[in-house]
Amino acid sequence: MVYNFKVFKKCAPNGKLTLYVAKRDFVDHITTVEPIDGVVLLDEEYVRGRKVFGQVVCTFRYGREEDEVMGLNFYKELFLASEQIYPPPEKRSYELSRTQERLMKKLGETAHPFHLTVPAGAPGSVTLQPGLEDEGEPCGVHYYIKLFVGDSEIDRSHRRSTIALGIRKVQYAPSKPGPQPCTVVRKDFVLSPGQLELELTLDKQLYMHGETVAVNMSVRNHSNKVVKKIKANVVQSVDVVLFQNGQYRNVVASIETQDGCPLQPGSSLQKVLHLSPTLASNRDKRGVALDGQLKRADTTLASTTLLLEPEQRDAFGIVVSYSVKVKLYLGALSGELVAELPFILMHPKEGRAKVIHADSQADVEMFRQDTVHHQESIEVY
Repeated sequence: MVYNFKVFKKCAPNGKLTLYVAKRDFVDHITTVEPIDGVVLLDEEYVRGRKVFGQVVCTFRYGREEDEVMGLNFYKELFLASEQIYPPPEKRSYELSRTQERLMKKLGETAHPFHLTVPAGAPGSVTLQPGLEDEGEPCGVHYYIKLFVGDSEIDRSHRRSTIALGIRKVQYAPSKPGPQPCTVVRKDFVLSPGQLELELTLDKQLYMHGETVAVNMSVRNHSNKVVKKIKANVVQSVDVVLFQNGQYRNVVASIETQDGCPLQPGSSLQKVLHLSPTLASNRDKRGVALDGQLKRADTTLASTTLLLEPEQRDAFGIVVSYSVKVKLYLGALSGELVAELPFILMHPKEGRAKVIHADSQADVEMFRQDTVHHQESIEVY
């Protein structure tokens, strides 16, 4: 029996280097990050007497390209990992993966493996949705693997002998869900007896993308005020850590109702509100945080950013969180009563990787050759 496994392939514009990787999503387990490994096929005559380097580059764009005038630059590059691939080291410090073993057997002696390690705490892949009229690369954090021929790892690479393949650093939902979110808020009124009480409960803390958030709401009106309207929102909070005032909020799902209103003094109300935070209903909103996007692939709203310690935020990162906010409207003079509950929105963990057997066949997805970094006039795929 023959088993197929998928690999991604990309060639340098001059055809002398070819990159093969088994996947483009690398999982952040909070304390560690999956190693980035693959195989490079080299033209021995071309690289003889030269060196080939592999790097993991994190790019952080915090301003629009069209605003970059008179030398102003809203763009940072972080080189998180670097390794000399050719000539190969005398002794490897890592074991080859099954995919690397099979690819090297199929490609021959001119194939060389690489193994790059991203430090824990590096920022996650997040894209900020541009406006409909915006042009150029969107703001956000992006990753790519860079392979090039040069004399040293800090040598300026030539575009014709350079490969850049876009990848993503992702997090998946934790295996153990947290406690059920619940809160109670009360409001007193000047010169009026009694309180207005609002209790909110979510059916769980952890939601997957595409699921509906059920908000259980209980209102007890012990005051002499009247509740006239109820509004509930799912709020996406975005913190661009680089800026002191880089925090802002997006409403990604909303519902407004007068069912059960007006709620008279001495009355109570039990209600369940359903909210569906999806990208489909937010495609026209600038600044909404999305999961890092690869070309030829669709994306979703950004997943919640999980941190080992709240203080350990990378200066070039974008931290995303979600909450449900319910507001009771009491009229112009009596004001409002607001309650807010945080929750986690993520993708489920992927299934276990397929076992690669000795008689496997590679399903290769190829990318165009006109690639590398925009500062070197080459595009990352």
